[in-house]
Amino acid sequence: MRIALGSDHAGFPLKQQLARRLAESGVTVFDLGTHSDDPVDYPDFAAAVARAVGDGRADRGIVVCGSGAGACVAANKIKGIRAAVAHDTYTAHQSVEHDDVNVLCLGARVIGIALADEVVDSFIGAKFSGEDRHRRRLDKVKALEG
Repeated sequence: MRIALGSDHAGFPLKQQLARRLAESGVTVFDLGTHSDDPVDYPDFAAAVARAVGDGRADRGIVVCGSGAGACVAANKIKGIRAAVAHDTYTAHQSVEHDDVNVLCLGARVIGIALADEVVDSFIGAKFSGEDRHRRRLDKVKALEG
């Protein structure tokens, strides 16, 4: 699996930990920044991750900011992106299985490292169910993009 990974300054330490762990587990990681804890604007990095997923350079994306909310809002502005905030394993896998979520947003100020690892594992291990009811709903979501 190819994961685009990005963060703002608040998410930088957690992003670094996730990048190391994912790479060690054999995942191809595209680290799209930021590369320090100097203040930056989260929309820049959320958009970079979302675009990498949208254009096929990455299979899925993970964006880390302070709460996960701002990154999620920004990522969802990119056509073809379905981003969700998840701070528990159920939401992480269910959002992929039912909603075909392709970008996970995490709040570094909300979630600890051990739980973040579990949430990420749940997200990247999940597959879209393809069930008719989920496809029908996903088609309605896609139609909202125009």
